[in-house]
Amino acid sequence: MMDVMRNVASEAGMAIMAVRADGFVTGWKADASPVTKADKAAEAIILSRLAEAFPDIPAMAEEACSEGMEGCATKTGFFLIDPLDGTREFVAGRNEFTVNIALVQAGRPVAGVVFAPALNEMYAGSALGAFRWCTPYGDAEPISARDYVPEAAVALASRSHRTGQTDLFLERLQPAQIVSMGSSLKFCRIAEGVADIYPCFGTTMEWDTAAGEAVLEAAGGTVRTPDGLTLTYGKHERLGRGGFANPEFIATGRTAG
Repeated sequence: MMDVMRNVASEAGMAIMAVRADGFVTGWKADASPVTKADKAAEAIILSRLAEAFPDIPAMAEEACSEGMEGCATKTGFFLIDPLDGTREFVAGRNEFTVNIALVQAGRPVAGVVFAPALNEMYAGSALGAFRWCTPYGDAEPISARDYVPEAAVALASRSHRTGQTDLFLERLQPAQIVSMGSSLKFCRIAEGVADIYPCFGTTMEWDTAAGEAVLEAAGGTVRTPDGLTLTYGKHERLGRGGFANPEFIATGRTAG
């Protein structure tokens, strides 16, 4: 399954890069977030390829779900997809955007792939471990989160969705360094041991975090709410559209205990 997910993410990434090369017009969704034909082209590829390979596993994808609940059923297990995470970075001409594909079972992401096509970096996490590829089809490199030491931490903060509450958390933490970054790459940077903490006190959706969380937890890191709870996925089955939103969370490298 992981090979298929990687291949699908790579194909979607190629479509995104083709749109970037050709030029595009930015549209806006009801929540004032941007959308481009790259988002929709990548999502169409992912949904089609996953349906061909795994016809019995339903899929929930950002653009389809932003337009209505149809196609967002989850049943027991489901794929959770953000075809272009970091659209604001994409529109701004930066390279920190990703293709996110996760497999969710019993409310938790058990496998995930994150592909950054402009950087040519692929990450995957599952029960088999966490891995990085410098090119989508190169050799796999096992990755591992490093021990989280607050006073020496490299902290990552969202470039486009940073909030005053996040700033307050970082002011109290006093990390050694703060780096602004877009998309689910923040999870991956912690997973590969080059950063230590990503506090998120802004709005994120389930498709923004599932694949990155799968990679980070496979690498030994954690994602918890400020109260120490895990994130859950597929909440919309109980809560409707409001269930797509995540609570606040803090992602870190390896912690004691």
